[in-house]
Amino acid sequence: MNVDKRKFWLVARKYATLAILILFVIAMSLLTDRFLTFKNLTNVGRQLSFNAIISVAMTMVIISGGIDLSVGGTVALAGCICAKIIAGSGQILPAILAALAIGIGVGIFNGILISRTNIAPFIITLSSLSVTKGMTLVFTNASPIPLSNEAFKTLGQSSFYSVPTPIFIMLAVFLAAAYVMKRTKFGRYVYAIGGNERSAALAGISVKGVKLAVYVISGLLAAFTGVLYTSRLSSGVPGLGDGFEMDAITAAVIGGASLAGGQGGIWGTMIGAVIIGILNNALNLLNVNTNYQSIATGVVVLIAVLFDWFIQTRVRSDS
Repeated sequence: MNVDKRKFWLVARKYATLAILILFVIAMSLLTDRFLTFKNLTNVGRQLSFNAIISVAMTMVIISGGIDLSVGGTVALAGCICAKIIAGSGQILPAILAALAIGIGVGIFNGILISRTNIAPFIITLSSLSVTKGMTLVFTNASPIPLSNEAFKTLGQSSFYSVPTPIFIMLAVFLAAAYVMKRTKFGRYVYAIGGNERSAALAGISVKGVKLAVYVISGLLAAFTGVLYTSRLSSGVPGLGDGFEMDAITAAVIGGASLAGGQGGIWGTMIGAVIIGILNNALNLLNVNTNYQSIATGVVVLIAVLFDWFIQTRVRSDS
């Protein structure tokens, strides 16, 4: 009987997020006839795609038992460096590569310190966030970097069959990440380390190497998001990444990732990102003051964490 109860709670946790998404969609379609229009849905997709890409990496980090609070600073720094190079030389590829190199560098810095010391990932990545944000302000003199390069703008502003390009990019990232986490040894190692790091090490898994790789992926995808968002805005904005880390953590947690590590899924995170996107869109369509969006997001996170705690409690008690 206890086994049956345990399975019930695990299944409930797995599909609860999808049920919430369906309820959100039904509620919004009843509250306003503008919600289910093609124009609005594609707009929601474009807006959430940026957060969703970062959320993929955040999910991997959380599953490994860590956290990355530096993604917002990496987004801003990478985006502004990309904009600065394009504005000065007009060269797109070198600018993008430089931005991605910044993300990889931040990831290596975080990964080495986290994997080789006993310092909490929260502290290290919070410090990285402060450093990258400060570097961005110094680099830009706290001023936006406007862009007029039409070729670069197509990355974030173009559409394919009326569907914004960032949505296709987001889906490609999710497909690749889902494959890695479910079909490769690396993905299994990430779950193993998050579940029990000591056991993973005894099993011969290179804990330090996997942790380093996870944070490098996080930095890389954060930098790529910075490039994509800079293209979308046609400007390098110093404050671009503010709050991105919170949105990414929110999407991962809503999607089923446990902050204790070892649990979570890429597609669950996508559903979480969609829920956040719909929530923000709903507040806008209903003409709710934007100041309440942070409150709403915080409440959703708290509910998701409490729900996860409840499920984990039930699973342990029925084991």
